[in-house]
Amino acid sequence: MIFISTARNGDRIEYRDNKRWLWVLSVLSPSLPGLAALTYLMTGNAWWTLAPLAFYYGVYIVGDHLVGTDPNNPPEEVVEAMASDQYYRVLLFLSVPVFWFSFLACAIAAGQSDTPVWGWLGLVVAAGVSSGTAITVGHELGHKPNRLDQWGAKFANAVSGYGHFCIEHNRGHHVHAATPEDPASARLGESLWRFALREIPGTARRGWQMERARLERKGLPFWHWRNDILQGYAITLVADGLLIAAFGWTMLTFLFLHNLIGWFHLTTANYIEHYGLKRELKADGRYAPCEPRHSWNTSHIISNLMLFHLQRHSDHHANPLRPYQALRSFEDLPTLPSGYPGTFLLASFPSLWFRVMDPKVMAWAGGDLGKTNLDPSRAKDYEARWPGPVAQAQAAAE
Repeated sequence: MIFISTARNGDRIEYRDNKRWLWVLSVLSPSLPGLAALTYLMTGNAWWTLAPLAFYYGVYIVGDHLVGTDPNNPPEEVVEAMASDQYYRVLLFLSVPVFWFSFLACAIAAGQSDTPVWGWLGLVVAAGVSSGTAITVGHELGHKPNRLDQWGAKFANAVSGYGHFCIEHNRGHHVHAATPEDPASARLGESLWRFALREIPGTARRGWQMERARLERKGLPFWHWRNDILQGYAITLVADGLLIAAFGWTMLTFLFLHNLIGWFHLTTANYIEHYGLKRELKADGRYAPCEPRHSWNTSHIISNLMLFHLQRHSDHHANPLRPYQALRSFEDLPTLPSGYPGTFLLASFPSLWFRVMDPKVMAWAGGDLGKTNLDPSRAKDYEARWPGPVAQAQAAAE
């Protein structure tokens, strides 16, 4: 489809979204765990339970590096026309039942008495990764103001019991991203594992506080049916309760690990999206507005097509209401070494992550640690490795 608009000088602008039909892959990708679970149930071959992980962390990573990146950006003049095209929005809603299908199919397969332990583990990890990715759709829909999109976001986030996400993300993270005050922005020198211990409880606590404050302004108590967080949790409890009723209390272990893996999958995304980057603190004590340079970006084609353009994160933070199909990428943005699947694996090994990413952060900061979001507990180590511009000038003078 060609989107047509007019430039300020009167010239006709035409833009073709060459990925228009490829966005269907974002809907199909989360079906892999469910299809693998059904194939296992039909054939009895438990090796199928490992197939989704082979795709997510094998085929997608290789595909990213073979296919490369997408340099194309829609002109600003056609963004409104692309945003009003309901085809892209329908794909988001179609993906929500796909996530639920994979979660329920994996739970049913895991609930079979003859499922081997390693097959059970494959099911819970694959389902957790898929359900964590569901929050990507909850993230996209949750930024929209209308009630239908908001409910779509609740059902997407409810797959892994993360009902507080939209509240915290929209009102908390987008306000404080790339600052030391944000629990969802990783600090330079902070490992993924330490970050998770800070981010998961920190964002949940902030989400609850924000929803409590919203309800108080309306004169309502926290424990009220109009509580958006509790509505999301209620969807999760109903689904989980039905699974427990069907398969017994042993299903609790599956549900607990599935949710934890889903949460950790989101945490890993948060970790890599702002690692070490910090907005400038102005003289009045407020931080400068969030710009594209305050988020790590990547335009790898394959993984972006699996994640509704989540990886073009820089433009998203600069323009939170811009729909996924119209997000742009630019050459001068801080760029990750791979798409999210590959970068997730890299982040799992802190020493390797620091070796690759710390020089990128310091290059972004012009060699000045004071411009980075530095982990206070690692300050001495990093000051020894990267003395500031003043210290460098003094050493050169001596």
